[in-house]
Amino acid sequence: MGNAELHSIHIHPVKAFRGQSPREAVVEPWGLAGDRRWVLVDTGGKVVTQRQEPRLALATAELLPGGGVRLSAPGHEPVSVPVPEPTVTTTLEIFGDKVEAVVADDTAHAWCSTYLGADVRLVHMDDPATRRPVDPDFARPGETVSFADGYPLLVTTLTSLDSLNGLIAQGDHPDEGPLPMNRFRPNVVIAGTAAWAEDDWSRIAIGEVTFRVAKMCGRCVVTTTDQGTARRGKEPLRTLGRHRRFGSDLAFGQNLVPESPGTVRVGDRVGILE
Repeated sequence: MGNAELHSIHIHPVKAFRGQSPREAVVEPWGLAGDRRWVLVDTGGKVVTQRQEPRLALATAELLPGGGVRLSAPGHEPVSVPVPEPTVTTTLEIFGDKVEAVVADDTAHAWCSTYLGADVRLVHMDDPATRRPVDPDFARPGETVSFADGYPLLVTTLTSLDSLNGLIAQGDHPDEGPLPMNRFRPNVVIAGTAAWAEDDWSRIAIGEVTFRVAKMCGRCVVTTTDQGTARRGKEPLRTLGRHRRFGSDLAFGQNLVPESPGTVRVGDRVGILE
């Protein structure tokens, strides 16, 4: 691991939208600053992601100063959405959690509903320190998360992607590979490790920041969605099911919980602490 380093950083201001790849990011207890603080909900209060709407892969969310977002998509004029005042709130459901969130303005409602052709609202998590706990089966007291699937950060490695793509090339759908890393929507990508080395990590350091490895990341249908076209295929789930099945999980990547605040930067050295 002497040559391991942080290869890239990825922040998705709106869950399920295309995100940004900055050179550095502040690590907060609940994830990278600005990551997945916004999400779409339907009229029943259920979160809307690429699981239901693959077209969200084509919509981009750019983080603005102060925490607002600029939304854009092919064929639609961009719109800037400020952080809403906590005057109109709603309770949404995300992976069984009931979470209170603040509703964005009518301009955001109109833009998002027009883009999807469905009545959806954009909402914001105003206080990630209190709104949503990490899964208690894998958390320590007081650990919280934004609107990420379940944990503050997701880490993947380039060598494991190379290995997975090699397996895809030998499988039933070789024409679907090689897959890019954006299929897996990680927060941090590490270079310079052995393939699948992350399976054995318990604690790591990226630059000045330390992280606890909570659990492997079980993958869903979103990984089969081409992030450039929104079309779905069979991979990587077909190959993960054959080679990376751990109980009920088809695993790629590891979920992280920060142990300390700080800033991570592309090129930071990565150390395995446990």
